[in-house]
Amino acid sequence: MITPSAGASASAWRLDSDRLVTFALAAAVAVPLFLFVLVPLADILMLSFATPDGFGLGNYVRYFQTPKFSRVIANSLVVSACATVITVVLAYGFAYAMHRTAMRWKTVFGLIALLPLFAPSLVQALGILFLLGRNGLINRAFDLGIDVYGFWGIVIADVLYSFPHAYLILSAALAVADARIYESAQMLGAGPLRVFRTVTLPATKYGLMSACFVVFTIVITDFGNPMVIGADYNVLATEIYNQVSGQANFEMGAVIGVVLLIPAALAVVVEKLVSRRSFAVIGDRSQPLTVRPHRVADRVAFAYSLVVCGAILSIIGIVFLASFVTLWPYNLHLSLRHYRFEVQNGIEPLWTSIHVSLMAAGIGMAVTVAAACVLRRLGPWAAQALYFLSILPAAVPGMVLGLGYILAFNDPAHPLHFLYGTLLILAICNVYHYHAQGFLVATTSVNQISRVFDEASAVLGGGLLRTLARVTLPIIWPTVASVVVFFFVRSMVTLSAVIFLITPETQLAAVSVLLLDDSGNQNQAAAFSVCIMAVVGAALLAFHFALRWLVGRDVALVR
Repeated sequence: MITPSAGASASAWRLDSDRLVTFALAAAVAVPLFLFVLVPLADILMLSFATPDGFGLGNYVRYFQTPKFSRVIANSLVVSACATVITVVLAYGFAYAMHRTAMRWKTVFGLIALLPLFAPSLVQALGILFLLGRNGLINRAFDLGIDVYGFWGIVIADVLYSFPHAYLILSAALAVADARIYESAQMLGAGPLRVFRTVTLPATKYGLMSACFVVFTIVITDFGNPMVIGADYNVLATEIYNQVSGQANFEMGAVIGVVLLIPAALAVVVEKLVSRRSFAVIGDRSQPLTVRPHRVADRVAFAYSLVVCGAILSIIGIVFLASFVTLWPYNLHLSLRHYRFEVQNGIEPLWTSIHVSLMAAGIGMAVTVAAACVLRRLGPWAAQALYFLSILPAAVPGMVLGLGYILAFNDPAHPLHFLYGTLLILAICNVYHYHAQGFLVATTSVNQISRVFDEASAVLGGGLLRTLARVTLPIIWPTVASVVVFFFVRSMVTLSAVIFLITPETQLAAVSVLLLDDSGNQNQAAAFSVCIMAVVGAALLAFHFALRWLVGRDVALVR
């Protein structure tokens, strides 16, 4: 029999142990964020102000006074603004067709629209070169003389690259609606165009604004597409690469990094403010909107979706075809010669990418899920501080983060210098490049669990670790699995975050695509791209079937 004093003692010990575990988990999440996000950013800021005469604005003054600076800034802003407008308009029309019409093939169109997410960013530029470049299929077939290099090449490539991101946001905005509002508008005599202008657009304005800021951030920080198809049209991302890798001018690279950080950070901050101001369009009395067939509208939507998906498939398909062509475009006989990878390092970069991606998937899952679980157990101030640290990487472009890693971990005096030049630092860089997205997914899932479960576990004598192991994680395991796949996929296709950190021994597949294209070996670059997409596709299929098997097993156990 347990005496009251013994029970009180056990309860106090459990509370103390829970506080200790909470503190340990919070430290395990916050300390790496400090070391791998804040410290590299601080090193970039310090280097940008470092001059031979001490700290000052000399680097900024010197760079701002060069004629090239204003041109690069203008190029980045114009490309980003143009690509953002085109992408959001196209994605809004596509999302509207998917959710507000009764057209056929919605599932197929939705899957095709997401294909650019599963390929390195420069695949879009590579596909455009195979189609519209000087030796492109269309240019040679019709002798059009199209010059796609430079501004329009970057815009088209970035539109294709950022389209899935805009589509996902706008799809969420258009997926739900209150049928009563539409019925009222129709009863008052409003036609389809007026209903769209006065009802649909206002209801989705926050989704539109979020899509604009997200796409703008993606485009202004993109490195792969401008590098492949930009020619002499320099933007901020390529200018950082030229200064650091081409000229070893780290001070100027740091200055450009800070300049690139400002619009990216502002876009993320404004997007978060817009998201907070968004309101619920579905209430407890709302009636779900039922999409009714409309012959003309459905056909127009189908034709529009077919064109959009055709453009995406043509880019991916031409890269796939080129990987099997003997010598593009002079010898179009099919061959497997490019899959022998008779180049430096051979197929090794692909296995290295898989290794790094698996490491990033494990580390990313651990730190983001731990952050989501511990966040709800902290006090208000500590929770806000940890939340800010966790989403801060969303405002840091990949190239800026990678440059910060060079400055921080390439210093022999740094305690973590041993990480530099290893596969682990590549995995860590990928984890904290995409940390905010993984954290938000995990947090959303954890917050859906009622605190009643925690209280019940505590009453039954379960401590924090036991509650996490036996209650929280079993409930959110599908989300945990999706976070693992997210980090794996993004690590396989990312380029900008790791471009400064690779060595001949740690070269990754996405970087090999860039280097092969730069050396003029576009067929080999296409083959590497196809291999990356095949690995990503296999991972997604494995996740899908594993999820179905686990869900089926759980249902069987319940029965």
